[in-house]
Amino acid sequence: MSEPEADSIRIRWSEPQEAARLADIWRRSVRATHDFLREEDFRDIDILVREHYLPQTRVWVIDVDDAPAGFMGLSGAHVDALFIDPGRRARGLGRALLDHAARLAGPLTVDVNEQNALAVGFYERMGFRRSGRSPHDDAGRPYPLLHLRQD
Repeated sequence: MSEPEADSIRIRWSEPQEAARLADIWRRSVRATHDFLREEDFRDIDILVREHYLPQTRVWVIDVDDAPAGFMGLSGAHVDALFIDPGRRARGLGRALLDHAARLAGPLTVDVNEQNALAVGFYERMGFRRSGRSPHDDAGRPYPLLHLRQD
């Protein structure tokens, strides 16, 4: 994994007018990593992300060369969401967002889809360890969640 150049990235709060652009990052990222989602569930979640979550929630955005390349939702020390543009993965951007969150909030927790092997591996490389498991996602859909925490 290559590290991002310090002068080419910036982490900042999202702006309401960029919700559609961030939703596009979310959509492409999920399509690249969540092949286990049923299409109807993807469409339902897409509506929630596009129409409710991103327009109403300030998230941390990571810019590369002044353009959004990913974002992270953070509630206290819990990472609610972390999505990187698929064309920019494996370049240290997710790590930079997690480092930013840890500086703000201390040791972090996150819930990740058990079937998303790439995400599980990423969080484990970032020092997260399994602390529990739920058989369904937060909406009761049949997608088990792993509960992870930083040591």
